[in-house]
Amino acid sequence: MKRHEGTTDAVDAPRAPRGADGWDARSEELLADRADPPRPGDARPPRPGDPRSKPRRRGAGDPVKALMHRHRALCERAVDPLEIAAGLEAHGLTDRAAARFRHRDVFALAEEMYARVPRDGADDGTPPDPPSHRGVRTDIPGVPTGWALFALLPGAVCAAGVAGAALAEGTTRLVVLLVGALAVAVALHVALRYGPLRATGHPVPATRAWTCWLLAYALLGDGLLRGVVAGGPDGPGDLWDPALAPALGLALAVAPAAWCARLFAVRAGARVTASRGLDEFASSVRPLLLGMVALFLAALGALLAASDALVGPIADRAGLADHPVGGPPALLGAAALGALLLLARLLGAYGFTRAPALLLGAAGACEATALALVFAGRLPTCDPLAVPVTAAVDAWGPGVVPAAACGTAALVLLVHAARTLTLASAHAGPRDAP
Repeated sequence: MKRHEGTTDAVDAPRAPRGADGWDARSEELLADRADPPRPGDARPPRPGDPRSKPRRRGAGDPVKALMHRHRALCERAVDPLEIAAGLEAHGLTDRAAARFRHRDVFALAEEMYARVPRDGADDGTPPDPPSHRGVRTDIPGVPTGWALFALLPGAVCAAGVAGAALAEGTTRLVVLLVGALAVAVALHVALRYGPLRATGHPVPATRAWTCWLLAYALLGDGLLRGVVAGGPDGPGDLWDPALAPALGLALAVAPAAWCARLFAVRAGARVTASRGLDEFASSVRPLLLGMVALFLAALGALLAASDALVGPIADRAGLADHPVGGPPALLGAAALGALLLLARLLGAYGFTRAPALLLGAAGACEATALALVFAGRLPTCDPLAVPVTAAVDAWGPGVVPAAACGTAALVLLVHAARTLTLASAHAGPRDAP
């Protein structure tokens, strides 16, 4: 197809509202009008009777050329047609809109746009390289090769801290627990920063604060809530009764979380090359996402059960306080927290940070509200405030609060992830933000 050497500095026409499919008829007409700019010889106005004075029929131009003009930067830097397809989808162009450009889907449209872009060596007779995975995101940029070993650090450090707390006594035990908590925090920071769950985009400042609160509640919240409902705390020592089993289980679960995230990135990138449309890609990646979450929950459940069976006898033998972990509700609360943290980090790794911050904040606020209501119930004439939380704790144990709060937030976040992580634009190398 012959390409005109027209001007490229035309003024954009006013943008019309988009339809339900991300594109509209007015946009198509504007693109068709701009697709065939006047030639240099047509600078003078035509004389009366000249055939050029007749109005041109709308839609007779080349809409693909106009689309390439609008997304010139995306087409020039793309190393693969898949990268152009992901960028077009990020701008709201769907398979239905691609049909108006005389293509069956966005992927076919992206292949023509990629083929039209002039490149070095295009006229030497050498056939172009076949599409590869260069434009597909198979991992988080900047992840070192030893990320799998980094993922094992939090679990190993936490296990050493629990063993040290069991062997120590008195004030030494408190020091060991505090040092162990600090060491686990450092190991967790290293594992997340240099692993497949590395956050990208613009992080929300509240995300880290709510994450710290949720982890602190998992360590101390159940014991504190149980003591408050029972009428305590009776002394300063009752204010903190660390739940070592869920802490150890969650620390050990960092490794399977990183491995599941890596598996999802690789398999989703392969599905991009195998799919021939956006809907086909979404329908193939959605079961992959759900399977990855189910695999992580199975691993987390096994680690929590093993940690509970191991830490319980050690805590009793070492003379630690009655550790509040035990029974399905407590383990369910830790599992819900693990699922919530995994989905939040996975979305953050692909640049989606607002929804995780909101859901983490909602779960943390629910836990804080439950504690506040129980304390408020001790005030005169405020007994009804503590009745719902007290009844739930008496029936199912203190683990019901994190199970309900984190479980609901994780379910909502899973629905959001099923809508965002199934977009081809989420798996493109350099994202072309809309």
